[in-house]
Amino acid sequence: MFKISLENFGKKFNYEWIFRGFSYEFVSGEAYAITGANGSGKSTFLQCLAGFFPQSEGKIIYSQDSKIIQGDDFYTYLSFAAPYQELIEEFTLLEQINFHQKFKKFSQNQTSKEIIKKLRLENSEDKFIKNFSSGMKQRLKLGLALYSKTPILLLDEPTTNLDIENINWYKEEIRQNLAERLVIVCSNDANEYDFCKKIIKIS
Repeated sequence: MFKISLENFGKKFNYEWIFRGFSYEFVSGEAYAITGANGSGKSTFLQCLAGFFPQSEGKIIYSQDSKIIQGDDFYTYLSFAAPYQELIEEFTLLEQINFHQKFKKFSQNQTSKEIIKKLRLENSEDKFIKNFSSGMKQRLKLGLALYSKTPILLLDEPTTNLDIENINWYKEEIRQNLAERLVIVCSNDANEYDFCKKIIKIS
């Protein structure tokens, strides 16, 4: 079992606290939604969980079966997708997926070709990422996170830039890739996290 344990967790920029005094335990096999008003710090909270930003106070402990995972190694256990996440624009789709596999393998040993098919991007295999639409880029970010063989999945506003057809694609694919994972979704759109049984509001 994987756990992310927070003790009096807090983050501030300059002299302004984004969130403070947050204690909670996230465990594998559960899906959580982080909600809150615009500017409440949802994205910052998720990035602190992922280790992209250091917290300003408190503790964050990553563990697997009660064994502590060092912060420098935690990235190997998680997948992350967000609209502001960068892709390598000079890569083709196939190159991007092959590059990703050097760091994180796909579940069920899926090949790059199989991933491209699941992304419904078969006609764009040799297309440069810089020429993708915003919706195609978001689908790729989600796919790399969803299909990676990682026990922790962190998503920030996952359906940003997606049309109705691809929102339905996201909802179907995430339901198929939830099993035994620790999933956290930051969003104010219930359509993005309706599979989450635990709702946490940041204010």
